[in-house]
Amino acid sequence: LYHSFLDTAREDNAPQVRSDTYVYAVLSSLPWVGRELYEKKEQDLERLLKHIEIYVNKRSRKHVPGLRVWRSDDPHPQEEYLDCLWAQVCKLRSDMWQEKHIARPYVAFDQVLCEALQHNVPAITPPAHSPDNTYPFPWVVFRLFDYTDCPEGPVLPGAHSIERYLIEEHLHNIIKEFHLERKQCAAFLLDFPLKHKIPLEYVIVEVVLAEMFHLPSSRYLQICYGSLLIELCKLQPATMPQVLAQAVELLFDRIDTMNVCCHDRFMSWFAYHLSNFQFKWSWDDWLSTAQLERDHPRAKFISEVLQRCIRLSYHERILHVVPEQFDCFLPAVPRVQFRYDPDSNAEEPGWETAQQLIATIRNKGGSDDVLKVLEGLSNPMRGELAGDEMTPPYNPLQIQVFCQSILYLGSKSFSHSFAGVNKFLKVFEGLVVGGEEAQMLVLKEMHSLWSSHQQMMVVLIDKFLRTKVVQCATVANWIFSKEMTEDFTRSYVWEILHSTIRKMSKHVARLQKEMLDSRDSRRRRRGAGAGGASTRRASDESDSESNNSSDEENSRPRPTEEEIEGMEEKLETAQSDQKNLFLIIFQRFIMLLSEHLVRSDTDARDFNTNWYRCTVGRLQQIFMLHNNQVERYGQTLNTLLFTQDLDPHILDIFNQFMALRA
Repeated sequence: LYHSFLDTAREDNAPQVRSDTYVYAVLSSLPWVGRELYEKKEQDLERLLKHIEIYVNKRSRKHVPGLRVWRSDDPHPQEEYLDCLWAQVCKLRSDMWQEKHIARPYVAFDQVLCEALQHNVPAITPPAHSPDNTYPFPWVVFRLFDYTDCPEGPVLPGAHSIERYLIEEHLHNIIKEFHLERKQCAAFLLDFPLKHKIPLEYVIVEVVLAEMFHLPSSRYLQICYGSLLIELCKLQPATMPQVLAQAVELLFDRIDTMNVCCHDRFMSWFAYHLSNFQFKWSWDDWLSTAQLERDHPRAKFISEVLQRCIRLSYHERILHVVPEQFDCFLPAVPRVQFRYDPDSNAEEPGWETAQQLIATIRNKGGSDDVLKVLEGLSNPMRGELAGDEMTPPYNPLQIQVFCQSILYLGSKSFSHSFAGVNKFLKVFEGLVVGGEEAQMLVLKEMHSLWSSHQQMMVVLIDKFLRTKVVQCATVANWIFSKEMTEDFTRSYVWEILHSTIRKMSKHVARLQKEMLDSRDSRRRRRGAGAGGASTRRASDESDSESNNSSDEENSRPRPTEEEIEGMEEKLETAQSDQKNLFLIIFQRFIMLLSEHLVRSDTDARDFNTNWYRCTVGRLQQIFMLHNNQVERYGQTLNTLLFTQDLDPHILDIFNQFMALRA
């Protein structure tokens, strides 16, 4: 059985992730049967281990840098999962295959079992590889604590002891089984069978954080881990909060080299956790951070955490929670910056029209009334064109006046803003008919009005995308525009971009499902029609539930060939838009990073700045969080953008991503 699994490592044209999966299956089962094989089949076991050793030593590790939580191996080496498990099995072998953590109730019945009927393990041949097969991604083992971090009491097993693997695997399985029920999950974790032999709270916190920081993406929603940690603190109030606080301090100390994906998750979870404990924290321990540059990872972390805390509370509350020295990290009070304020800026072009527009909307005017008011604004682009007879594609002044006015009137709440967009959607559609430049101006005006309210910008752009006021590609171009340079490294910008990519991906997936369902429906109808009398007889014998289901399906109009062709065309258009979106994003990243590297080389400066590390991390984040979608266009990206003449620092990020499935 083991050798048939290991034969996958000798297959031609099979990806490494396939053989990794089978080798991991063999290694992970050896702690249970290693002693038995050692006593009865020692030579065969040694030959098996030799094959594994050869495989582990020769396999590629190009993917590892993209999966590390930290860039540094200080204080804990970050090992790839197969390398770590192999080291743990080697340690088990040197201990004569003796371990102390696996429960073996069958040992008490050894005499009975020896006399029982023996069964041979049937031959199991792994199925042949197919391009459609998917295999688990590799991962890097997360390490936060060692025995020096734990107080007096049970000793934390070493990183290469098989006990560490067995305990962690058991806890991961508990989370997998009960992650939808946080109370049960927390209770089972704390009731771990061997809790008196290990510092259980430390191991649980490390395992939950390992799940949270898992790359390329967490297995479950982030709220799952946040609510689980809160439940653990409630059930074990004497020890768990202190261990969790110690973990936060260690993470904060090592945040300088933390992966950007993990930095975002840490920031988001910590703000959520604080909101459940009245935002109380030993902020004074971090006062030295106020002396750092604003783009330093620690300073950015505190700034982003406070920004998230404000989302979960309100500005004045957070202002009174943190020390005065942290005022530099607190964002400005969220308020609108209306260009056409009735009490000032009367000389601003379009000011009078803006006042008329506000009065019209307040008097319950409709879209036609608003358009009539806007028609009075002359187009400043007309004079810029070569001939007066040419009609400009859009009127920027109309867009500025309308967007500023409608968002200003809806500034009381999210609901007011959404209602304004919905009510005057016809006006938006008429103004942005000029294309991407007009849509870009809508986003610029929104940013100008709400620059101090990040969450409002996030939800408004989501609304604009849902109502098709702006396109996904426009949002990507806006994020990389010069106007957004100052905000480029702030997390809300990337929250917007990831939301935009997900929206596009869901759109493509929905169209694909509709098209496949229509094809299947048409194929089934044809089969039913060709079945004749036998089909009718079978239908008579089916139960009532099947009849109801069949009646419902037959009552739906059968899609015609023309309708299916139309669906295919829509899908092709959506896939083309998705590919274009990724091309825009990656091209802009390459331009930004290449310019930075050339400028640093010309000025003889170190290129490895905080901005550079953050931007490279964001590029890596796009690859990781949207790996399934990006992978479809891997060949196109390789041909058009990530070519061999690209700077190795940028090309390495792409190669690490491609190596995930290689």
